[in-house]
Amino acid sequence: MIDLSTQYGSLKLKNPLIAGSSGLTDNIASLIELEKNGAAAVVLKSLFEEEILRDMKIQLNSMSSSGFIYPETVEFYDYFDGPKETTISYLELIKKAKDKLKIPVIASINCLDSNNWTYFPGQIEKAGADALELNIFNLPSDINKTAAENENIYFEIIAEVKKQIKIPLFVKLSYYASSLAAFLVKISQTDIDGLILFNRFYNPDIDLDTFEVTSGAILSSPGDIYQTLRWIAILAERVNCSLIASTGIHDADGVIKQILAGASAVQIVSALYKNGIPHLKKIQNDLESWMKQKNYNSLTDFKGKLSQSKASNPAVYSRVQFMKYYRSFSQ
Repeated sequence: MIDLSTQYGSLKLKNPLIAGSSGLTDNIASLIELEKNGAAAVVLKSLFEEEILRDMKIQLNSMSSSGFIYPETVEFYDYFDGPKETTISYLELIKKAKDKLKIPVIASINCLDSNNWTYFPGQIEKAGADALELNIFNLPSDINKTAAENENIYFEIIAEVKKQIKIPLFVKLSYYASSLAAFLVKISQTDIDGLILFNRFYNPDIDLDTFEVTSGAILSSPGDIYQTLRWIAILAERVNCSLIASTGIHDADGVIKQILAGASAVQIVSALYKNGIPHLKKIQNDLESWMKQKNYNSLTDFKGKLSQSKASNPAVYSRVQFMKYYRSFSQ
């Protein structure tokens, strides 16, 4: 009997396949289908920091005009009878998902700083979420800020959110850091449950006919797996939390590679947009078939087998030049 169970921080999952935050996780019907097709957990579509602040301003204005004495109280959600704001709908989605699903429901907040919005994770916990994922990104594009100033924002956000909740906290980050390995190790020491590597961001493109700035490719491709694979392998057994791989994982091969590198689980989105939600079943079936072929009974039998700390040639994960391969390459 193949055992696909894994630890996602302090959460026990039936397999390593997680439906990542996207438009596929913003409604009950889709969430039910994801569970039906084998998702071990779902990360709800991200609520943006700006949405929380906007709704807070609307609510405070409403309370002020309605004669509330203490407009700063968070409990205003219990009194508001007007049109549903984004935040209220989000809390309702959590409650409905918990009522319909048996797998863990993970909320997600996309944030830039630690100001004003950090009370809201407490509301997410009260709504019943099993965990919270913070999707943090601060593009280091300000030439007047030092690396330390940019990176300190991450620690401020984590510290403020940790004050509000007791449920597991996961952090999804980018690879923009001055000393990435040291930075991620330090983040892992903040008592979080897991690091998710890496964010996939909006990237600009240029239309040569219209001279307009447009959007680059939105969905990932299998070729996007390598950046994450490198850093999962480098950090495996060197951080104080679970490692979760994201971006470029489109099939069982991608899942297997990330687990061999040291990941506890993977997040999948683009592959589901391209192939449909039932693609999850194929990935799981192919994963089980490979494990049987290799005589592995559980994920722990091969997890981290090819991490940098265990690889026969650890330097291969640090190599960044192509010279070795160009010398032997011919068309």
